[in-house]
Amino acid sequence: METPENLPRQRDAAPTPVDMDTAIVLLGTGVTAITHPLLYVKLLIQVGHEPLAPTAGTTMFGRRVLYLPGFFSYAQHIVKVDGKRGLFRGLSPRIVSSAISTMVRSKVKQAIPQEQVEVVSNRDDLKTSLRKVVKETSHEMVIQCLSRIATHPFHVISVRCMAQFVGREVKYRGLFSCITKIFKEEGVGGFFVGLIPHVLGEVVFLWCCNLLAHFINTYAVDENFSQAPAVRSYTKFVMGIAVSVLTYPFMLVADLMAVNNCGLAAGLPPHSPIFKSWLHCWNHLSHQGHLFRGSSFFFRRVPMTSMSTED
Repeated sequence: METPENLPRQRDAAPTPVDMDTAIVLLGTGVTAITHPLLYVKLLIQVGHEPLAPTAGTTMFGRRVLYLPGFFSYAQHIVKVDGKRGLFRGLSPRIVSSAISTMVRSKVKQAIPQEQVEVVSNRDDLKTSLRKVVKETSHEMVIQCLSRIATHPFHVISVRCMAQFVGREVKYRGLFSCITKIFKEEGVGGFFVGLIPHVLGEVVFLWCCNLLAHFINTYAVDENFSQAPAVRSYTKFVMGIAVSVLTYPFMLVADLMAVNNCGLAAGLPPHSPIFKSWLHCWNHLSHQGHLFRGSSFFFRRVPMTSMSTED
């Protein structure tokens, strides 16, 4: 007689989409929390807040330069002022943003499924493979844009919470309090300041990265090369790093617009001009030579113009 113990055990059921989404949300929360101090320091550098004096140094060629504090020095300053918990100012809206992004992406993928496409690498099939790359990139672009629109209000809240360090304000405290305050002072539009450059930057990044990787894999990687599949698997990653440097100004402008003229010292004169639009902000940064401000955490040099005035 068969007993429950003697019955063959059923195989574990495959994870459902809900389980996968939950796992991704939890993983995203952990990554967001770990990397938040990096983004916090980066945001303060982006808005031009330099509370520590530069230190003198020399380049490998012996030229004298002044170095601005790197990440660790900046983080130590934040801990000295606000304690260790101060490194996580603005974290909660970023966690909410990460969770919403995961859910939006999952729902959009279910609503607009991507066609199964076969990878084509033969140069004779360039037109066919290019058409497939365009379809895949278009699908990714739709998902990315919808995700950005859904999460941008929380990005604005997080940026403003972090920017309060500059003027030591307490205007934005608590997620729901921030939502109420922004809606009362600026209306719905206040939640989407800086959205256009943010979306443009992500769209430009996506298309440039995918197309460059496609053409490199098609023309530069020889089919007869034994390691061709391995090289192709890393091409997109390498292109992503290169293209992210070129599209960084879009992200910088988006973050500055999120803070600009919102009542915080970081977004008002003398720390920052009041910008009429994101293009105005872009032009101002371009003329100042600051379009890549905050793109590096280490070996940040004081501009040569500042050094000449000190001499």
